[in-house]
Amino acid sequence: MPGVLSQTLTVSDGPLTSENAALLRPSDPNLPLDELRQRFNEDGYLFLKQVLPREDVLEARRQYFSYLAPTGVLKDGSDPVEGIFNPDKTPDDYPGIGAGAAGGNGRPGGESAAQFVDRAIEAHYKDWYTEKLCQHPALYDFIAKFTGWGQNTLTFKRTLLRNNIPATKPIGVHYDQIFIRHGEPTSVTAWVPIGDIKLTGGGLIYLEDSDSVGMKIEDDFTAKAVAAGLTEEEAKYAFNSNMMSTGMLSENPAEFAKQHGRRWLVSAYEAGDVVLHKPHMIHASTVNNDPDNVIRLATDLRFADSSRPYDKRWMNFYRFNDGV
Repeated sequence: MPGVLSQTLTVSDGPLTSENAALLRPSDPNLPLDELRQRFNEDGYLFLKQVLPREDVLEARRQYFSYLAPTGVLKDGSDPVEGIFNPDKTPDDYPGIGAGAAGGNGRPGGESAAQFVDRAIEAHYKDWYTEKLCQHPALYDFIAKFTGWGQNTLTFKRTLLRNNIPATKPIGVHYDQIFIRHGEPTSVTAWVPIGDIKLTGGGLIYLEDSDSVGMKIEDDFTAKAVAAGLTEEEAKYAFNSNMMSTGMLSENPAEFAKQHGRRWLVSAYEAGDVVLHKPHMIHASTVNNDPDNVIRLATDLRFADSSRPYDKRWMNFYRFNDGV
């Protein structure tokens, strides 16, 4: 990948270069479903270009940053939809939320961050997000057809609407089944960038051919839990001894990839793109090194077959310390 990757594309423990990274494979959502399913099964992910109307995604971005603007997070005089971080502020007052951010699922930041954190969590409950974006018919209809679940397609209410200020801590290495163990490993995650994300802008990255790696880690976890005398129910709440207290597998993506002899797959993203991935597909994010100081905004939407056992804890809206 000469010229595509540079030293500005970094993870927590170093750069991503042509030696340890490659590009995600994009897919046209209008390709035959059988071909898309084959790609999903082979790769563990499906990077769909423009499956959502771009203008609808940008409207959600505008609403989000307009709602957070009173906290001073945006550059003075800038259009909220651009989401440009205020260079006169410190990132410490604008922490991210979600698994792996600020030590897990607790409330991040101190007193100075209170207003921003309050609004970031309240945004999860706004109609322009819960109804207009999370329940968008273009994505729901695609998922229903792609999976074959049809009318049994269920959208989890619990989502993770994440902002990522430039130069702050990225998302650690994990797979989703860690957090949705109370259901079968048949759910599908849709990662939705809410706005354009440059290659260096903190987008999601996937460990190449890692669905099998995640399944092996999960199998090892189960074996250790059984050996330790845990019941099946206790094992669902226990963390693998190789995981961190946040549920992350590692905070060092470059080292993790080297240990497993695999590369990280990266991409720039556009508003309207969606990446579907399997429950054991290992992923993380890069450091947001956007040259224009753009805040990275994205969400994780999850879908399940309502006729099969699924993790019902995910049918409640996201709240801090909700035990998931």
